[in-house]
This record gives sequence, structure tokens and C-alpha cells, in this order.
Amino acid sequence: MNDLAKQIPVLEGVRPDQIPFDKLFAANGPVILRGLVSDWSLVQAGKLSPDSAMDMLQSHSSGQPVGVYIAPPATKARFFYNDDCTGFNYQSKHTKLSEIFAQIRESKTNPDRYYYYMNSLTLDNCFPGLREHNDLVFDHELFSNNQPLSKVWVGTESIAAAHYDVPSNLACCVVGARRFTLFPPEQIHNLYPGPLEPTPGGQVITMVDLKNPDFEKFPRARQALDAAVVVDLEPGDAVYYPSMWWHQVEALSAFNIMINFWWLTAPAHMGNPLDIVMHAIMGVRDRPEAEKKAWREVFEYYVFGSAETPREHLPPAIQGALADLDNDMVRRLRATVKNKLNR
Repeated sequence: MNDLAKQIPVLEGVRPDQIPFDKLFAANGPVILRGLVSDWSLVQAGKLSPDSAMDMLQSHSSGQPVGVYIAPPATKARFFYNDDCTGFNYQSKHTKLSEIFAQIRESKTNPDRYYYYMNSLTLDNCFPGLREHNDLVFDHELFSNNQPLSKVWVGTESIAAAHYDVPSNLACCVVGARRFTLFPPEQIHNLYPGPLEPTPGGQVITMVDLKNPDFEKFPRARQALDAAVVVDLEPGDAVYYPSMWWHQVEALSAFNIMINFWWLTAPAHMGNPLDIVMHAIMGVRDRPEAEKKAWREVFEYYVFGSAETPREHLPPAIQGALADLDNDMVRRLRATVKNKLNR
């Protein structure tokens, strides 16, 4: 365990309706909440048996087909690219939840079984009514107009390769054991991100097999692993981590359920910053080094520096996009960018 892991705050005895969000935000990193959701009905069902948890999910199912990834035994539960990275090492399809559960039940004693992974199912749409006895209270001022989106993750053993998300995350381990391997955002330089698209789950992932790293091919991965924080969760536990933290998530049991809550700390009108990264790749990356250096200063001045500096000497009437942004200004800026890109 590295020094960072030893310093992770661990909160005990926190109730779902009394989460100390100020403590979470002040940590600027992961926080473990032991037993946060131990009293959830789905956690209690899972402690009885995996079948009891499946039955509870089934009883709340909307009946609509759900998406599932199916990986063969050779993948060892790592949902990733195929050997030449032209596609993925699993198949995906939409089918009835009952059919997936039947296949999981049939294969659970088979050492050469297939792996099933239903990821990012919207809680309220896929399992209406389940939230009544399986929820958290988000009463901090940050959430006054920004209630989190809740997702459900269900399946057999699985490994979701390390990636980052724009939202902050409070992930609750409901059924089965789960391991999070977390990296601070600056470790992107040592995690060897894969292609921008396609990606297994919509986010760029590391190309490093963190369980069996090839240090000859990925030498900087040593530095990433030195900075890693490993968090092991049992049913009822939860972990919080901020926006942009890289995380590999391993479902370790034969049947697993996680429910997580995502929220954005920035206004929704700001959009996805990765769109801007792709524009910058298109317009800046391949310019001569001297020009790139100059554009780095432009970005520092307008984007990464103080918002006040570029506008402090300008009358409000002519500040335009340099003023505080609102929905109307963002719409105008998007229309301008779209027109310029279409020339």
C-alpha cells in the first residue's frame, strides 16, 4: 500500500440521509464510506443469496430489453479490445433481463463460463420503484438544481479497464465484492490511453493490463501504479471519487451489483470538454512547434488562467464570450463554432 492509500479518509457509520458532502469535497480525492448502504433492501437480499438479489431486480424490471456484454472464457472477465484492436473481445446485444439471469444461473458452476456485464443501466427507467428502499439523500446546496443520475451495473465477474469520467461519482457496492484501482488525473501521462473511438463503454481506457502489466511495452505504467489507490469494498460499502479520477473497476464475485450516483459540478451548458480536446487536436496539435508554443500561451490566457484577466480592462458591453457565460451566450457561441467548422 502506498502513502496515498494510507491517507484515504474512511468514514464509518454514515447514514444514507446524512452524507457529509463537505468532507467528501474537501478531500480532493477518494473517500471510503463503510456500511453506507448496508440497510438497503437490495443489499440485504444479496446477503441471503445471489438468486434473491436477482429476484428483487426482476420484480422491479420495466420489462424492456437491456444491453449486455458477453465475453468468452479466454478473456478472464476483462472486457477490452480484441487482439489487433480492430474491435472488442466481447459481443453485445439487447435481450430480456430474465434471459440474462437464466444464463448466469446456468453457468455459475462452470469453470469455463462466459462473463456477462450489464453496464450503465438507468435506475429509474430500468428498475422503477427500486429506488424507494435503495437510495441516498443529496441535500447539499450543490444539488439544489443538479440531482445526480443513478445507474445500475449488474453481472458476473468483470474488469472495466481504467478510465475517467467527467461527473463525480459515489459508487455503492450492493452485491458481491468490488475493487477500485484509482489514479489521480495527472496519471493520464503514464496510463497509455487508447483510441478516442471506438471505446468499450464510451470513455477512453488505458491500454495497460493493470493486473499483468507489460513494463517493456508500457514502462511509465510503473509510475502510474506507484500512484494508484486500491479500494476494496464489501456489500454495503461505498466510495466517492472526484471528476476526472481514473478508475479500474473489478467485480470479484460470481454475481455482482453496483449502484452509483453521478453528478456534474459545472453547469450543463458547458458541455463535454473532450469535444474541445478533439477540436484542438484538429486545429493546433500538428502546427509547427513555435506556433504550438504560442497557442499554449493563448489557452493559458483565455482558458486555464483567471477568468478576470482577459476581461478586466474591457467595458462589460464588449466582453462577449469573456463575460460570465449563460445559456444564451453558450448557444450563440455554439452556433458560431458550428458555422466556422462548416466552412
